[in-house]
Amino acid sequence: MRYTFHEVIIEAVRGDIANQPDLEAIVNAANARLAPGGGVAGAIHRAAGPELYEACRPLAPIETGQAVTTPGFRLPNKYVIHALGPVYAFEDEPAGKLARTYRSVFEEAERLGVESVGMPAISTGIFGYPKEEAAAVLAEALVDILPRCRSVKRVRLVLYSEEDLAIHREALARHFDELASDAAE
Repeated sequence: MRYTFHEVIIEAVRGDIANQPDLEAIVNAANARLAPGGGVAGAIHRAAGPELYEACRPLAPIETGQAVTTPGFRLPNKYVIHALGPVYAFEDEPAGKLARTYRSVFEEAERLGVESVGMPAISTGIFGYPKEEAAAVLAEALVDILPRCRSVKRVRLVLYSEEDLAIHREALARHFDELASDAAE
């Protein structure tokens, strides 16, 4: 599945976020301490090597909605953008916090002049954000954010499972097919 929106290619694939060699930056669904853990953070830290955590330590802790950047070290990507999404059960306004997280990711990408970004489904693992709701927030955030991007030309959603991929493809289709039909009228 591929969309072009404001000259930015958006795609959703099933894969390993730590193995996206054609992308300049990948996004880590980080914890506040930017430490290795399970899920996305664990996969990225294992692939990048111990240098990644050493680079993260002086940047931590980060707050919900914040994003910071390190080099990719042993990853095939120049940068890792670490973003802390909301823990669903502990937020009064989780959708607003998740949207802010995505805005922070793109602010970092733009600050660095990054052209291509790979991102996971932030907060949907151990942070407990319902996948369908999170996918809708992501799609809405892309509609809001991408028109302001100057350097980012490709966004790849890298999902772990077929279920995650289907949920995100459906959310993208709802948002971007609707925009295409509105534009045609």
